[in-house]
Amino acid sequence: MSGKHTNLTYLLIALVGFLTVCPVVMLGFGSLSEGLTATGTFTLAKYASAYSDPALLEVIWNTVIFVVGAAITATTLALFLAYLNIRTDIPCKFIFGIISIIPMMIPHILFSVSWALLLNPSNGILNLVLKELFFLDSAPFNIYSLPGMIMVEGLLDLPIAYLIIAPAMAAFDASLEESSRVCGASTAKTIFRITLPVLRPAILAAFILCVIRGLASFAVPSVIGMPGRIYVLATHLYQMVSTGFAADYGKAAAVGMSVLLTSIVLIYLYRHLTSAGERFVTIAGRGYKPTIIKLYRSKIPLFIILGILSFILIVLPVVVLVYTSLVPYSMVPSARAFSMMSLKHWVDVLNDPISLLSLKNSLFLGVFGATIGIVLSIFVAYVIVKVRTRAAGVLESLSFLSFSFPGIVIGVGFMWFFVRTPLYATIWALLIGYIATYLPYGIRPLSSAFVQIHNHLEESSLVSGASYLTTLRRIVIPLLIPGIVSGWVLMATMFVRELSLSVVLSRPGTEVLAVQILRFSEDGLWGRLSALGIMMIGISTLLVITVTMIGNLFRPADT
Repeated sequence: MSGKHTNLTYLLIALVGFLTVCPVVMLGFGSLSEGLTATGTFTLAKYASAYSDPALLEVIWNTVIFVVGAAITATTLALFLAYLNIRTDIPCKFIFGIISIIPMMIPHILFSVSWALLLNPSNGILNLVLKELFFLDSAPFNIYSLPGMIMVEGLLDLPIAYLIIAPAMAAFDASLEESSRVCGASTAKTIFRITLPVLRPAILAAFILCVIRGLASFAVPSVIGMPGRIYVLATHLYQMVSTGFAADYGKAAAVGMSVLLTSIVLIYLYRHLTSAGERFVTIAGRGYKPTIIKLYRSKIPLFIILGILSFILIVLPVVVLVYTSLVPYSMVPSARAFSMMSLKHWVDVLNDPISLLSLKNSLFLGVFGATIGIVLSIFVAYVIVKVRTRAAGVLESLSFLSFSFPGIVIGVGFMWFFVRTPLYATIWALLIGYIATYLPYGIRPLSSAFVQIHNHLEESSLVSGASYLTTLRRIVIPLLIPGIVSGWVLMATMFVRELSLSVVLSRPGTEVLAVQILRFSEDGLWGRLSALGIMMIGISTLLVITVTMIGNLFRPADT
């Protein structure tokens, strides 16, 4: 038994290590190489060229403003929503709690595009409406700006911050605040002197994680930043590998090494902050119930504010896409606009060979890739939870290493590896890259599920003569159905919407939905883009519903 576990652990370390460490090694190798075909010829010229570029300083400054601004926006909104949903008597708090995390299901590129359709300065729908209403000569808003990028990225990162802050808010002992008020402190003073200091680890952890996601973000910088000539590190790297007569992967790798190291340091800081949170525990024992604060006259205004925010987060992006996919060009909603609606853009997309190929490739990667990924996740999660050895600890560290990898950076690393293999420019390169990048999304829910399964069940099966694999298939897997469904759904939706890794690895014949949508955005084909985007959302929704139904069929009956 011990020997089998040891062999399995080392096999998984080799496999997961290849998926996560290999692209990092190749990224470093590429940054010291003269070119993709110059094997064994090393130079520091790429570092000298990358870091002496006069444009890099402005790019770094834009990146700092973008990621910090978006992180502050997301964390502030999450703190506001978590406080209202958990600590007050705001109406419909259950619905608002769900709405706070639903944006995770909307592909980032489509969310970005919807805001570009609303607020672009030339023909943004909202800008056109405001110009007609107030007889303005120019558009009042320009989404193609740093504030526009910060707003959209902040809204996209809001669910991440909310999922970190909300549990901490729920575990907060309100008697501390009550003691402060009894001593004569005002509500504002209590919040700043008691509430925020106690929640500091969760707030800082949410902020750091939002910075990491902003650093890895590509959808917002490409759709909103590039048309306004505002470049951050992600789009700076994209230009190196996608524009000009010859892509400079060595220079991109040199810049990518700095981005990767920054992300790893931030991940370490995030894990330190979350582990330090135990020192701020204010609840011990059972029977705790947080005190609900009555809003009185503020209830209705705050409810309206939450309703507007929910509309902006959920309804507006989808409505804009549906509307744009049906009208011939960007126009103010009116009787004339509705009379001109047709399915022309949908027909054009369905008659476009590249769009159909991207649909096929994304569906294949979503279904087949997530299935392979979840099978690997089952074995990795089993070793992490059930086999408590140093080797299992190494496997856990390796499996979550990719969480700190910005997609476009690790895509450059994979490019340096795949160019020397038959996998280059094939769908299998994308499949391997996807699994390596999103493996933590499958492992996390399965690790939680394995914790709930007592070792006595496996031991009883093995004592009865069943093999290890039979025990896994007959006993463990059926009990893991909820975790398997959650992990598969997460991985499948991530695969279908993936953009940053795909723009580097995708080649003619391996186009995917997100890359094709980006191409439509760059060409200004908003109608086709919207139609294809709705199809993407439909595919993700269909996959979620189908797998959830299948999971319910195989879920063990309650006893």
